Amino acid sequence: MNFQTPQPNAEGAEDAQRTQKEQPIENDCSHGIIGAAVEVQRLLGVGLLESAYSAAFAIELAERGLQFDREVPISGQYKGRDLGILYRADFIVQKTVIVELKAMDAVTDIHRAQLLSYLRVSGYKLGLLINFHAFPVVKCIHRLVNKL
Repeated sequence: MNFQTPQPNAEGAEDAQRTQKEQPIENDCSHGIIGAAVEVQRLLGVGLLESAYSAAFAIELAERGLQFDREVPISGQYKGRDLGILYRADFIVQKTVIVELKAMDAVTDIHRAQLLSYLRVSGYKLGLLINFHAFPVVKCIHRLVNKL
């Protein structure tokens, strides 16, 4: 018997490498965003109001050199008609990632659905939902994508 092991197919290998090299900036800054959340919880612990975590998170993002805006109004349309401001994003980091902060016992499916709706309406592709009451915080960071 003659067994031949199939040789790897190199077709598309260049495309795969190019795709890895051309990762969107959303993925590049996610690590810094998560690191900022970890540092905030390390220093503040759990049990505070969301506003305390939000203020500390802003300081931490700035110290990491990440550009961000807070409480960003997001407008929307329905059948071509303006609906006005639909919600305010807690943070938009590097003009690419929506970050929603929570300080509650548990994040539910409705919170994830809301963030996904925010992504769809705004046109952003990546959202992070961070709950500072979970310890460690990395266990309750939800990464949601819109058409990636």
